[in-house]
Amino acid sequence: MTISKELLDELLKGCERPEDLLGDAGLMKELKIKLMERMLGAELTAHLGYEEGKDAPPGQSNRRNGTAGKRLKGQDGELPISVPRDRDGSFQPELVKKGQTRIDGMDDKIIGLYAAGLTVRDIRAHLEDVYGLQVSPDLISRVTDAVLDEVREWQGRALERMYPIVIFDALRVKIRDADSRMVKNKAVYVALGVTRDGVREVLGLWIAENEGAKFWLSVMNELKNRGVQDILIAVVDGLKGFPEAITAAFPEASVQTCIVHLVRHSLNFCSWKDRKIVAADLRRIYGAATADQAADELDAFEEKWAGKYASIAPAWRRAWQEVIPFFAFDPAIRKIIYTTNAVESLNRVIRKSIKTRGSFPTEEAATKLIYLAIRNFEKGGRNVREWFAARNQFAIMFGERFNA
Repeated sequence: MTISKELLDELLKGCERPEDLLGDAGLMKELKIKLMERMLGAELTAHLGYEEGKDAPPGQSNRRNGTAGKRLKGQDGELPISVPRDRDGSFQPELVKKGQTRIDGMDDKIIGLYAAGLTVRDIRAHLEDVYGLQVSPDLISRVTDAVLDEVREWQGRALERMYPIVIFDALRVKIRDADSRMVKNKAVYVALGVTRDGVREVLGLWIAENEGAKFWLSVMNELKNRGVQDILIAVVDGLKGFPEAITAAFPEASVQTCIVHLVRHSLNFCSWKDRKIVAADLRRIYGAATADQAADELDAFEEKWAGKYASIAPAWRRAWQEVIPFFAFDPAIRKIIYTTNAVESLNRVIRKSIKTRGSFPTEEAATKLIYLAIRNFEKGGRNVREWFAARNQFAIMFGERFNA
């Protein structure tokens, strides 16, 4: 629809300053109010079946019944509008629904600010500074709580039948315990899958105070109940009981310790001046062509460093059964398993969102924010780089399990 020049000239008559057009009492705000009231009037006309100022159809008792004032919050500040009413209260407007107090995507703005890690107090201050809106903490909580319905739907959605790779990773978050009211460090576990087509997909998130085989098995069973029948390679960070839980649910899965986590754990024992040298020597282990060569490199590492850093080599030996599957894979697959760029970038997005929070009052509050961070993560590029070569290797190594 094109607005004529004559109509624009008529509307702008008397507008001499920017505030006459854009100010709190300017033309744009007044025009928005009048247009909304006109559209609401047209909706009531369609509902009643007769034009304003005309007689109602014979035998119809329902008629116009004045207006009710409503103040809407939007990016232009507060908009006072008059909503037309009918006698029997059956009119349900679509433009501004009953009970609606916000327009212009204000809910999306609140959720966006919350996802960026702003507290309720920060969001209130931002909305007042930028839009001149005074929003109650209760309103912000109600808007962000609506995300929990989306979380429940997302956490229960159907998954793929098979994932070539699933990476299980964790980060620690401070959450106030509902029973003791004490702030505790709780683990938030995220499962990041790679589909047959090389698309990264966050399968779910779980918050646990005490990790153990029983908890891990419940996570695996949840994935099975949502449709996962097979995992080719499960990458974990060496937690006790995790490999057993995975193989209990997915007997054919190859469980692989995350090499990045193992290297980082090893470097925690080193002084800063030795870290580069130790890291280079560790690379000789996981960079070996075969498991036998890797074992030889581990012996050489222990002989060199046992006197100074006696804890490193035993840590690798304890995890060795979950390290050696790595050496059966082609470099194209090793690179994906080793670098874990996908889960590292996901963790960066999550940590960026939660870094401003000292702690969360409830698990639900933590879940909301972490889910929104995941949602932002999945809006970015989701394809694994150089997947074509890895896919060919999976097809050869796993045959029908991959191709079915």
